[in-house]
Amino acid sequence: MNRTELILIIAIALFLTFLAGWLLRWTYGRLNSVNSVNITEIDDLAHRLHEAEEARDQAMTYIQQREFELTNQLTQSEAELSAAMEGLGAARREAGELQAHIEALQAAMPTQS
Repeated sequence: MNRTELILIIAIALFLTFLAGWLLRWTYGRLNSVNSVNITEIDDLAHRLHEAEEARDQAMTYIQQREFELTNQLTQSEAELSAAMEGLGAARREAGELQAHIEALQAAMPTQS
């Protein structure tokens, strides 16, 4: 085997290696390619995800606003209940005083027999 044959064999081996690498890369690219249908599906999913996030944000805002309103209503109701209880207590005391006053008047009046 002379020098020219050795160079030719090495050149053919390198070309075949290059060809095998190119063929394997092309096959890998074909197997893992993203076609236009997949891109459309991905875009649709991204759009629906964005809409869902916006809806979640709106729902959270509504919940926080509603919670604030209900907290205010609860505070007002508790204040009204406290005032009503104080008024009821004062009315009971006044009724007790009036009852005692009436009983004292009845005891002081002579009995008619």
